[in-house]
Amino acid sequence: MKVVQNYAKQKLAQGKLALGMGLRQARTVDIAQIAKSCDFDWLFIDMEHNSMSMDTAAQICAGALAVGIAPLIRVPSHESFHSTRLLDTGAQGIVIPHVNNAKEARLVADFCRFPPLGHRSIPGGLPQTYFATLPVTETVRLINDETLVVVMIETLEGLKNVDEIAAVPGVDALLVGCTDMAAELGVTGQLGHASLRNAIDAVNKACQSHGKIAGVGGVYDEALMAEYVNKGARLILSGSDLAFMMAGAKMRSAALRSIESTMQAECKVA
Repeated sequence: MKVVQNYAKQKLAQGKLALGMGLRQARTVDIAQIAKSCDFDWLFIDMEHNSMSMDTAAQICAGALAVGIAPLIRVPSHESFHSTRLLDTGAQGIVIPHVNNAKEARLVADFCRFPPLGHRSIPGGLPQTYFATLPVTETVRLINDETLVVVMIETLEGLKNVDEIAAVPGVDALLVGCTDMAAELGVTGQLGHASLRNAIDAVNKACQSHGKIAGVGGVYDEALMAEYVNKGARLILSGSDLAFMMAGAKMRSAALRSIESTMQAECKVA
């Protein structure tokens, strides 16, 4: 095998769900094995909302490639160097926040794709090709095929222009940032509100019209998640490392406090 396959992209091509774990607290490469053992398909390495360094992100990407979980990185802005440097160090996908129109989407696709699909600069050896010496034409083709380009729809302007954004060649998926979108719609925190449901429907329709993947992030209520999956979402940001850690920790402390309360009650009776 000449290239590390993008497991998330494979799942999406099969019409299955690609489940992502958000990383905000993790700083060590073993998080890739942990996520893989928990049956996730991709890592959402969030460099928009945490203080992680580029070197740490690159190390996590290398760990992910080794165990068969796709490392995707949400970059902080639309400048090309945020994305291309991470693609050169092992990322298999880039998530661009706050994409408002087709011009911005074309720019993203252009700097994330090698020629002839875009104008990304061609580096030397890549971890995605095991640092093997390959003909440049083969490297370009293999990496273009395995790179996932995701734009986030989370503004009113992006929602208004969603059909033209979905039509842009080189963009693979449109991910609704439900928390920000709800706030933009004036229903902050109401992730089941009719206006957000309508926004998700509009994104799904645009994706279906142009052969793109629809996704959702920020929704963790199980009933709502099921609804949005049934509406067509396939790229699913399932939750963050922080949320999972806190949920497990709270369950354990609650169980132990319950034992403590029972013990104290029995002592009083005695």
